[in-house]
Amino acid sequence: MQTAPHPDARERRDNASFHALMMALSRPGTVQELPEPGAGPIAAALLDRECRVYADDAALSGHLRQTGAALVPLAEADHLFVSLDSAAGVTALGAAQVGSFLYPDGGATVIAPARIGEGAHLTLTGPGIDGSVSLQLGGLDPSLWEARRRLCRYPEGIDLFFIDGARVIGLPRSTAVQEG
Repeated sequence: MQTAPHPDARERRDNASFHALMMALSRPGTVQELPEPGAGPIAAALLDRECRVYADDAALSGHLRQTGAALVPLAEADHLFVSLDSAAGVTALGAAQVGSFLYPDGGATVIAPARIGEGAHLTLTGPGIDGSVSLQLGGLDPSLWEARRRLCRYPEGIDLFFIDGARVIGLPRSTAVQEG
């Protein structure tokens, strides 16, 4: 007789976070709920010893270190926890890994805080979107969208998660973003 292991509270939280993140990328622009606010649940769900991670926040770096992921410079990281509320932050994002035509999975996953429901009006189109989705994202430097267009030449590019408390929105590299 075989028995299946029962997940503990931490594993259930990490699974719920992973599910929210996958739904966010599958349905770009829709708000998904994480089991807890902040970047911690995302780090716990996505990072392990095989990951290379960068954070522009020293306090968060300490938390990320607990996942076993290697802390590396931005240009070497496959996961970036960064602020994109300034032109300097967006400029730094230009060094992110974007993968290649043969290995698009080498593109970085970027996690950034934003204010969902405030700020710039955006219209999203592309895979996973029935027609278009309109949303507002605030707390981001306006140069982000042009920088993202330069980085995302499908299949190359970056995937973005914007977090606001326990809410998360995903923008995969295949999503077209129109401002206004």
